[in-house]
Amino acid sequence: MRGPAGRPGVRVFPALNTAAAYSWRLLVVGAVVYAVFATLGRFHEIAVAVFLGLVGTAMLRPLTDLLARAIPRSLAVAVSLIGSIFVVFGILALVGEVVAGEAGGLQREFGAGLTRIERWLETPPFRLDPAALTDLQSKVGQWLSNHRAALISTALSGAGRLVEVLTVLALALFCSVFFLHSGDRQWSWFCGQLPRSVRGRVSLAGRAAWRTFTGYTHGIVLVAATNAILVGVALYLLGVPLALPLALLEFFAAFVPLIGSPIALAVAAVVALAAKGPITAAVVVCLIVVIGQIEGHVLHPLVMGWAVRLHPVVVALTVIGGAIAAGVIGAVVAVPLVSVLWSIYQALRATE
Repeated sequence: MRGPAGRPGVRVFPALNTAAAYSWRLLVVGAVVYAVFATLGRFHEIAVAVFLGLVGTAMLRPLTDLLARAIPRSLAVAVSLIGSIFVVFGILALVGEVVAGEAGGLQREFGAGLTRIERWLETPPFRLDPAALTDLQSKVGQWLSNHRAALISTALSGAGRLVEVLTVLALALFCSVFFLHSGDRQWSWFCGQLPRSVRGRVSLAGRAAWRTFTGYTHGIVLVAATNAILVGVALYLLGVPLALPLALLEFFAAFVPLIGSPIALAVAAVVALAAKGPITAAVVVCLIVVIGQIEGHVLHPLVMGWAVRLHPVVVALTVIGGAIAAGVIGAVVAVPLVSVLWSIYQALRATE
């Protein structure tokens, strides 16, 4: 191969050409993803509110459509939203009543449980010095006393965060009202503002994205509810206190795939250790393995396989990446976001 001046040119292998072509595309995609996350991080309250509004729409849309056959759609939206709010507050009130009713017994059980744990640690194979445990308790009490001001400041900042959470929830409810009432018309209006050459592809991508997002939302709620029921029944049969609140914790933790359920069950194991001893805690640890196997090999393939076609490795990397980028919110949002992007890519590729 000769250059323009007759000098020998550099031969480029086809594989290197292909690698270079895909590399710059990956760089562009990476830059776009970074820009999206940077923008969402800048306005994360609005992004979370819209996401929660879409989740509420995906959950309540079938009920709203069913009610709209008999009553005006505006009234159907109001009935579905108000009814769901009453259900949520009813469950929270029930959990609060259970915790309040068990408060006295929990204090006694936890006190006796801590004593049993101390005696257990003093026996073989641990053989811890009782003086070390007593010294540890005094150090914890001294640390709490020395950092009282910081703890109070943290509590006050938590109250400020509560205001932000309530604001986000109110905005999410506001978005859900309009998404449920006229979401189709809003999307049609948006597509109508685009050039005619891209309207069809954007409309197709939007339908694929909504279908995947709705399937994921319904699937993850069903998986979370199944996990919560299994955990609640198992903890109740084992006599572990706070079975209902721990089951509710399992429900919300299941929205973080792969790692949410084990963390929630680890909390249940700590409660079982303090209240019932190491044997019951060991049973709860075995429950972590059983629930993980049921979720990974039965529930996810059956319930969510048709909506989310992502390899478990991709799901794990997505959850970890989302958690690094935006904490717990990123871990929750990452999998549905990647699933929606993948479904859009597949839908557009099928039209080529």
